[in-house]
Amino acid sequence: AVAGVLASAAGGERAERRIDLIGPPPRTIVVRGAPVADGATVAIVEDHTERVRLDAVRTDFVANISHELKTPVGALAVLAEALADETEPEVIRRLSLKMVEESIRAGRTIDDLLELSRIELGGEAIKEAVAVGLVIAEAVDRVRTLADRRGVVLRVVEPGDRMKVLGDRRQIVSALGNLVENAIKYSESGKLVEVSASTDGLNVDMRVRDEGMGIPTRDLDRIFERFYRVDRARSRETGGTGLGLAIVRHVATNHGGDVLVSSVEGEGSTFTLRIPAAPGLAVAS
Repeated sequence: AVAGVLASAAGGERAERRIDLIGPPPRTIVVRGAPVADGATVAIVEDHTERVRLDAVRTDFVANISHELKTPVGALAVLAEALADETEPEVIRRLSLKMVEESIRAGRTIDDLLELSRIELGGEAIKEAVAVGLVIAEAVDRVRTLADRRGVVLRVVEPGDRMKVLGDRRQIVSALGNLVENAIKYSESGKLVEVSASTDGLNVDMRVRDEGMGIPTRDLDRIFERFYRVDRARSRETGGTGLGLAIVRHVATNHGGDVLVSSVEGEGSTFTLRIPAAPGLAVAS
């Protein structure tokens, strides 16, 4: 490719070639050639990998938000038309409540898409020591009201004071909060959702265990995909957008960690967010 660009430049023409390298890791290289004084040529080689990635994220964001907002926005239009011609107070009240539900659904989808895009565009996560106890407390506080409303028992096994992870507190709280929220949404009233943590000195495993409906084995490989829902009817009932686990996976990847899941259909699931431990962390007994 470089030789071809230089040959074109030697003939007095500017030339440009894009080279996509499969990798790993995949890279995108752009080679530009131009003639200069005295018959010489010059070639400029630029690494466009990051630019291509950001463009793909932006394009993906627009496509996803257009697709996911089509349903609630369409429903709002239908409900508004029905409401405009309605005179019965009880029907007006029912239609109005449905409009509120669809508006909340649209807002939640936008929030999750913005959060996912922010994490994808943010590059490498901030590296600082973060207390696991504080991460768990903040993540649980975000969803405690939801647990109370659904009648789910939310239990936290307090980690040791010295247990810390190395990373971006906001991202880790967001990921763990999504795991806890999912566990609550897919648990029946009276069931338990437990949040705990352990470490081997190298990594910290933050676990969210529930006694909910579980995940079929055939779906385990796909649950971290954007908008993939194991049970679409149930997801609509619980208000899920299908983005929570995608956010968790991106956070884990950004930190050089992992997210693991084990599940038995009808008995419950355990999700584990694994994040590198802060240096000097003592192994918990």
